[in-house]
Amino acid sequence: MGLTMDTKQQRRGNTRQRIQDVALELFVEQGYEKTSLREIAERLDVTKAALYYHFKTKEEITVSLFEDLTKPMADLIEWGRQQPHTLETKQEIVRRYSQSLVDAAPLFRFMQENQATVRELRIGDTFKDRMRDLREIIIDPEADLVDQVRSISAIFTLHAGMFVMQDLDGDPEKKREAVLEVAVDLVTQAHEGARRAGA
Repeated sequence: MGLTMDTKQQRRGNTRQRIQDVALELFVEQGYEKTSLREIAERLDVTKAALYYHFKTKEEITVSLFEDLTKPMADLIEWGRQQPHTLETKQEIVRRYSQSLVDAAPLFRFMQENQATVRELRIGDTFKDRMRDLREIIIDPEADLVDQVRSISAIFTLHAGMFVMQDLDGDPEKKREAVLEVAVDLVTQAHEGARRAGA
């Protein structure tokens, strides 16, 4: 009996994820406003009732997507708060954040192309809170303004890499590595600057 329940839970989880993936695909393709629950159900080849079992509205799908895809960011912030304020910690935060951005790339495209919806659903507020928390764990409290800007710039370099670098020719993985290298350089310079100031 327990095994059957686990399998059922797993299947339900997979269906929920499939709904999210297809909805996000459609939102990016044709815009949030122009996408209906009926279209999501049709693309999934399920009834609207089956879709309703998991999500009653497009808003519910969008909020759940945001929560699921940004959970690694929340986990990273939690991890970072428990670490010493060392250079290694900051470099690891940048590396992990880079990976979580890769995983959440479709969500960021959606946010960029559907800004009115993002504002309406208050997703932007949650994202701003996460950015503020990330800033707090990557900036040295004793750093001067230039080094604080370097630390914040590391995060925004990763963001820019997601959108701006798409237009440049080259292997996507090599571009991501180049962006990551620049971001790591920025936190390294900021850390070393803060150490010199504190010496």
